[in-house]
Amino acid sequence: MNMIELRQVSKRYGNVHALHPVDLAVRKGEFVTLLGPSGSGKTTLLNLIAGMVPPSTGRIFIDGHDVTTSPPSRRQLGMVFQNYALMPHMTVFENIAFPLRVRRLGKPEIERKVRQVLELVRLPDLATSKPRELSGGQQQRVSLARCIVYNPALILLDEPLGALDKKLREQMQLELRRIHAELGITMLNVTHDQDEALTMSDRIVLMNSGRIEQQDAPEALYFRPATRFAADFIGTANLLACDVRSVTDDGVAVSTAFGDTRASRPSSAAPAAGRTACLLIRPESIAMHPDGQPAPAGQQSVDGILEDTIILASVIRHHVRVAGAVRMVVQEQNRRDRPALPRDAPVRLTWSDRDCLVLD
Repeated sequence: MNMIELRQVSKRYGNVHALHPVDLAVRKGEFVTLLGPSGSGKTTLLNLIAGMVPPSTGRIFIDGHDVTTSPPSRRQLGMVFQNYALMPHMTVFENIAFPLRVRRLGKPEIERKVRQVLELVRLPDLATSKPRELSGGQQQRVSLARCIVYNPALILLDEPLGALDKKLREQMQLELRRIHAELGITMLNVTHDQDEALTMSDRIVLMNSGRIEQQDAPEALYFRPATRFAADFIGTANLLACDVRSVTDDGVAVSTAFGDTRASRPSSAAPAAGRTACLLIRPESIAMHPDGQPAPAGQQSVDGILEDTIILASVIRHHVRVAGAVRMVVQEQNRRDRPALPRDAPVRLTWSDRDCLVLD
């Protein structure tokens, strides 16, 4: 059963298409993230589902009911915002209890539900605190608790972690995953942070220029992108120009600036022989060796010059120049006994052809 179903839903402001007609289904209990750059249409899509703006075309269904013309209050959903939207004069308990009082629940029932949800978000000792006395992460948990407490069938998350620092954001990502797993509520999240989307989501809907570019599980979207945009937007990518020589069921033979190689076929239609295409190799799929070390059996290889090494805490990125002007990024785990190579050192890069993908 689908919790959300969009049928040819679009939004137009005058001559500007904020969202071209899209079809989208979100299953009950699924955690789906709308991901994309600014102006891609992800927030417009969320606002259409929430009922904040009416669609120009199409129909919107929530839990099987047509809510296209229904106001937000009739859609049985909750919403968590980036700015928390807590009432500063109320305590944590009062903020969470507010939607229950609006629904005219009895005092014992309100007390039970609020205490229960405070345990869920791990804030049972802060019931009497005011929002100004809390950290950003704690305020966001209160905002989430206020949404969960009246048991909506659907929760919309509008960049809820955008105001938090990196470490706190990572902690809240795990908290949201835990809460989602415990409650099984359908959640639809909007973000431009790809790490957040990859960490939290059952499925990612990648948007570009008001259209759905690709929707898939995080791992599939990362390792099997269907388009160059998807490959470039998700993670770091080596995208190299190539000419397609032949296409078979076993893979694609291509010619590049550093020689001939083989690659996997994309999930969509493979580029035809004779076409110019794009070869994708993820940085972590490439191994770097000192010059003179032979390539492992069955591996592709190319020689280059190490231009720079950047340490990013637990990982290291090497920038290598190959075939004169082509630059490739290599990523490896950082470790204490890692042998350091000097800048301008000759190196050999190796990878498996199954880690390459040809995109149109």
